[in-house]
Amino acid sequence: MDFSVKKLASDAGVFFSRAVQFTQENLGQAEKTELDAHFENLLTRADNTKNWTEKILHQTEVLLQPSPSARVEEFLYEKLDRKAPSRVTTAELLGQYMTEAANDFGPSTPYGQTLIKVGETQKHLGAAERDFIHSSSINFLTPLRNFLEGDWKTIAKERRILQNRRLDLDACKARLKKSKAAEAKAALEGDLWSDEVDKAEHELRVAQTEFDRQAEVTRLLLEGISSTHVNHLRCLHEFAEAQATYFAQSYQYMLDLQKQLGSSRAELFPVGNTDPASQPLSSSPPPATLPVLQVASSNPGEVPLNPVEVTPPVSGTRKARVLYDYEAADITELALFADELITVYSLPGMDPDWLVGERGNKKGKVPVTYLELLS
Repeated sequence: MDFSVKKLASDAGVFFSRAVQFTQENLGQAEKTELDAHFENLLTRADNTKNWTEKILHQTEVLLQPSPSARVEEFLYEKLDRKAPSRVTTAELLGQYMTEAANDFGPSTPYGQTLIKVGETQKHLGAAERDFIHSSSINFLTPLRNFLEGDWKTIAKERRILQNRRLDLDACKARLKKSKAAEAKAALEGDLWSDEVDKAEHELRVAQTEFDRQAEVTRLLLEGISSTHVNHLRCLHEFAEAQATYFAQSYQYMLDLQKQLGSSRAELFPVGNTDPASQPLSSSPPPATLPVLQVASSNPGEVPLNPVEVTPPVSGTRKARVLYDYEAADITELALFADELITVYSLPGMDPDWLVGERGNKKGKVPVTYLELLS
């Protein structure tokens, strides 16, 4: 117990002395051993790496899980070293509600059938999102956390030791300087101070050796930041690839849903029939949404217009650039390929969401939403 009290008192004295010394250095009242420029650059790069890694990690967590309460829950499970329960994504939950609503309204009704189609697509989107979150968490977030909780803590610890070694070195330099000044004064008075000077010089040599050794250890750790950047670069590529895969899957799911809804709507509201719910509330044209193969007609018995059999108008044709690939649903449509140029025009009675497209000797209906009309 007595030894512990003495050690505690000694540590407190050292801490106080270093605090006073550090304050004097900041005030310019004490000399400070400066590190070389390369070492300072290494320290700056390490600090920047730590700060930006923290910001990127936090914002990626927000991207993958926008709910703060869910992030806190996952953090607690991670700290308790327990596996977090599987969480249903918002898209999957929406798909589940749509499916249950379809069963309630009647899965054979038009509304119920559409709810089932959209609900299944939402479930696919949610599953793709969960795969993206899982892949990003393992391949991107985990390496960033490992750096902050492992390598960076080691670097910070060694930097604190180096700081203490530097303060000890500067204290020894100050004591040697005072001893030499006292020796010079004592020489004039006939006193001997050589023993004090020798002791101060010995302490300085020991302090210098310990400082150099710790500086080399810290330098090696700081130079390892380059390897950290290489590792994070590889993880960043994997994150971008996972995100690209997720968006590509989502895009394909929506394209498939778009075709299903387009064909089902054409069956529900054949040419000449009017769907009251689809009528616009104003005189402005309806927005271009899903490509619907529908032609307005006042005669219920009129045959749908086939653009392949018509002659293009003398005027009114224009060029259009294709934005996305489009697969023709039947022989009346024209398949499209991204970035190609085609000639388009409209015919009387056509659905405003569609145009007639021509490429060479091929002709067919094309959706307006897949085109960029050129002047």
